[in-house]
Parts: sequence; structure tokens; C-alpha cells
Amino acid sequence: MHEKSNIKFNYSMSNDAILKLFGAQIRQMRLNRNLTQSDLSEQAGLSRNTIIELENGGSGTMNSLVQVLRTLEKIEILNHFITEAPVSPLQIAKLHGKTRQRASSNRQIKEDKEESEW
Repeated sequence: MHEKSNIKFNYSMSNDAILKLFGAQIRQMRLNRNLTQSDLSEQAGLSRNTIIELENGGSGTMNSLVQVLRTLEKIEILNHFITEAPVSPLQIAKLHGKTRQRASSNRQIKEDKEESEW
């Protein structure tokens, strides 16, 4: 989570392992700013227990994470989650609808049935 990190998350890691690494990065960012857990909790408007939970890879809300990153002035980290997904040619075709390829001839409707006496 900091600029020179060599940590690479991968699919073979458990969720707990990923959260612990993520929490360790949050802890390191806090220490790099010379903040105690109490300082960070006060500045972020969160409880100290929330900071402890996040740093230990425990449960936390997305809102808490954003508040911590904002306080640590690392909100730009979230830019890595925003990517434009490529649009497939099929999706493009569906978005534009069908375009006519040729004109149709004038057709006369023939009535195959005799008129009803009703």
C-alpha cells in the first residue's frame, strides 16, 4: 500500500492473509506519519478499537477504511480499484441496436381467408 511495496496479492492467499497484509500496510502508513493509534482514531473520527481491528486484518467497514486512508493522506490508493472495463463488440452492437443492411420491398397483404359473415 505504500509506494515501494513489493507485496503482491494473489489468488492462492487466503482472505485472512490478505487482510493481515493490508492491515500491516495501514499500520506502516500510520507509523510513517508518526501517529499513534489514538491519534489516528481521533483524526479519522473512529474508535481506537476500529483502528486496531483494521491494522490486525480484522473486520471493518469500507467507510472506516476510506476515513483512515483520507486521514493518512493516501486516498489515491483507491484509484487502483477504478478501471474502465473494455466493452466487447457484442455489447457495442447491443447498445447501438440493429442497423438496417438493405431495404425491404413493398408487400401487399393478401387475405387468404374469406370475409366473415359476422
